[in-house]
Amino acid sequence: MLISVQAMPPEPPVRCDKNGCNLYNSYGVWGDRKDCHVQNVTYPTTEEELRLAVAYANQNKLKVKVVSQFSHTIPKLACPATSSGNSMLISTAKYNSSIEIDAKNLAVTVDAGIGLRRLIDAVEEAGLSLVAAPYWEGVSVGGLVSTGAHGSSWWGKGGAVHDHIVGLSLIVPAKQSEGFAKIVKLEPKDQIFNAAKVSLGLLGVISKVKLSLEPRFKRSIAYNFTDDAQIENIYMDHAKKYEFADITWYPSKHTSAYRYDNRVPLNASGDGTYDFLGFQSNSILISKSIRATEKTMDNGRSLGGKCTMAASVLGVKKLVANGLKNGLIFTGYPVTGSQGKMQTSGSCLYSTAADNSCAWDPRINGLFFYETTAIFPASKFGDFIRDVKKLRDLKPDNFCGVDIYNGFLIRFIRASEAYLGQPEDSVVVDFNYFRADDALTPRFNEDVWEEVEQLAFFKYGAKPHWAKNRNLAFLDVQKKYPNFNKFVAVKRQLDPQNLFSSEWSDGVVFGKEGVKSDGCALEGQCICSEDRHCSPGKGYFCTPGLVYKEARVCRYSSSSPSPFSVGSGSDKNDL
Repeated sequence: MLISVQAMPPEPPVRCDKNGCNLYNSYGVWGDRKDCHVQNVTYPTTEEELRLAVAYANQNKLKVKVVSQFSHTIPKLACPATSSGNSMLISTAKYNSSIEIDAKNLAVTVDAGIGLRRLIDAVEEAGLSLVAAPYWEGVSVGGLVSTGAHGSSWWGKGGAVHDHIVGLSLIVPAKQSEGFAKIVKLEPKDQIFNAAKVSLGLLGVISKVKLSLEPRFKRSIAYNFTDDAQIENIYMDHAKKYEFADITWYPSKHTSAYRYDNRVPLNASGDGTYDFLGFQSNSILISKSIRATEKTMDNGRSLGGKCTMAASVLGVKKLVANGLKNGLIFTGYPVTGSQGKMQTSGSCLYSTAADNSCAWDPRINGLFFYETTAIFPASKFGDFIRDVKKLRDLKPDNFCGVDIYNGFLIRFIRASEAYLGQPEDSVVVDFNYFRADDALTPRFNEDVWEEVEQLAFFKYGAKPHWAKNRNLAFLDVQKKYPNFNKFVAVKRQLDPQNLFSSEWSDGVVFGKEGVKSDGCALEGQCICSEDRHCSPGKGYFCTPGLVYKEARVCRYSSSSPSPFSVGSGSDKNDL
């Protein structure tokens, strides 16, 4: 059902009319469901034009942000909008001409607007390989390094792409005598290099990125779908045994899929690819039907329907090896292929047939979901899994909703010297789950995912992925990074007028909670402390968690209000 051959390419993220421009993410809706409106956007094609754009913003005191030809950041980091309208966007969509490969020194220097797939193909053609890459290839090089994008590995330099950077050029505001903007070229020996590696677009505009390479190699991949009984005890051993290990956990089905993924010699037989099932193009009709079915089940509080769908999805993944292909199709394990064909995927991006698309394309009313991504110190992750299992075991069917998507994807990244990178070896868990069409529509079993979310970010102190998550995940995030103040000091040095800051990016980076309002907890804009933050009129009340008692979640009840109703005498203090 899920496999097709052609796609309708995504729309550009910036769309303009006579009233100005709007910036959208790939789902068509920001976390707060408010538009990001700016007066204009400029499209530099060279580094000098990029510098002139920054100079113009500086000279005219405009708030400015950078966006690429893609837009897969879920928080509003790229939105410069202000109430006064004095803002602009710089797009790197046309700044994408230069890929300079230094085969002797095993490095490549690229324009920041270059797409990841184009970079990988050029490097592989030169007989080299990029070791680390995110699983989704629809990103620019500048965007992926600035937000901490990663694959999975505890080996070598690790799975985070920014830890493979060996040089970087940054365009920052400057004095009038310097032309209002200047290019700063950074190397690892430079004091501010570790701030610039993961900068969230707050320090300036990345113009060039230099990445380390290795001689071209192949990988051999197999999945082992098995019982989940020992996942919390063996995840570290798994990461140490396989260079590109990951684990996908389907909690409602008590199943874990362990990815056995290591290098093999270049002369090993096989020309396989990894065309991840979730990133293949789908029939628009099928995507719309799946979404309509999921909405019907959610509105009807149908656990049985969700669990039947989850079982079907898992069955298909086993059958087609999650998108691995020995040739045209999957014929058996292991699947061996070159690094460039195995490390990332996104085939729904490329063809133009009008009857197929990426399943989440907002033009088709297809899949619409949240994506929570939590990054744990490796030593704490096992206890998190144990708590989630306790919650799961109270009623396993409550977890079918996440297994309809991709369960819990568990990956591994090494400790980083980047100020906004991970200070210790870490485990990353991603999970997607249903989002309602309307902000004030409660979701069936939303309390389960709110409790898992709060377990991760507050009980175990997990850090949110900078480019994903609902707003509540970023509460007090600055306290979780020991070098956060060093990053802020570099920002003050490079951007003293805060041209590259906005109310949206400040809300994420400084972990600010907005004003609480009716229904704010339904979409993760707040943590409920009163019933009105949920949807009491529809039977959803603010209640403590079932396993993590300190959590406050919106749970459905057909009977009386919760202890957090106004006038109940309960403690209304915010978490």
